[in-house]
Amino acid sequence: MTEAVEKPVRPWDGIIPDRELDIYQRAGWGAPTGIGKRPALLVIDVQYRSMGYEPVPIEQAIQTMPTSCGEYGWRAVPQIARLLRAFREMGAPVLYPHVAPKRPHDRGQFEAKVPGVMDVSAPDYDFVKEAAPRQGDILIPKYQASAFHGTALASYLVGLGVDTVVVTGCTTSGCVRATVVDACALNYKVVVPQDAVYDRSQVSHAVNLFDMASKYADVMPTGDLVKLLLACR
Repeated sequence: MTEAVEKPVRPWDGIIPDRELDIYQRAGWGAPTGIGKRPALLVIDVQYRSMGYEPVPIEQAIQTMPTSCGEYGWRAVPQIARLLRAFREMGAPVLYPHVAPKRPHDRGQFEAKVPGVMDVSAPDYDFVKEAAPRQGDILIPKYQASAFHGTALASYLVGLGVDTVVVTGCTTSGCVRATVVDACALNYKVVVPQDAVYDRSQVSHAVNLFDMASKYADVMPTGDLVKLLLACR
C-alpha cells in the first residue's frame, strides 16, 4: 500500500477559500522558481519599534509603541537569527534595509495615513539584539516601503553578483511585500521564509504570503530554506 503524502501546512490554509486555491492551481499560478548560486539575505525593519522591547500581546504592545507588531514579531526573531547564522556560515551577503528616523521634510502620504511613524525616539530605531547587524553587513536606511525605493540596494546587489534575495522582517503586507515585488521586477529570484516575516494583522500576513507565493516569490518555512541553502553551497 502506498503511504499518503502529507501536504505541507501553509500560512493561508483556512483563510483563502478552497475554490480560489483551486482556481489558482488550475490556472498555473505559483510555480516554484528555486534559488540561484549567489543569494543575499535582507533583514527588513527588525527594530524595536516594530515589536517593542518584550514579547507581549499586540494589544498591550501598541499602548506604548503604536508601530509594534508585538508577539508576532518576537516569534519571527529566532527564525531570522537562524538564517543569519546560515548566511554568515556561507559567507553570503547580509543587508539591513531599515526604517530611518523621519524628519519633517520626509513626511509623505504614508506618514499622513500613519502619523505615529513620525515619532523619532532614538532607542526605538535600534536593531533587535538577537538579529542585529555585524561588521561587514550592509546597512541601508530607507524612507519608503520598498527597500529598493530611493536607496542603493540594487547597486549593492549588482556589485555583489547576487541572483537571489531572501526577504525577512516586517511587515509582510508592507515593506516585505513592496521589496519582494520590486525584486521580482528586477528579475531576482525571491524567497520569503514564511516564519521569518511578520505583521500586525495575521489575516493580512497570510493573504500576502499567498499572493507573493502565487506571483512573486517562493514561500517556505525557514527550516526548509536553510536545508536548501546549505545543500546548494
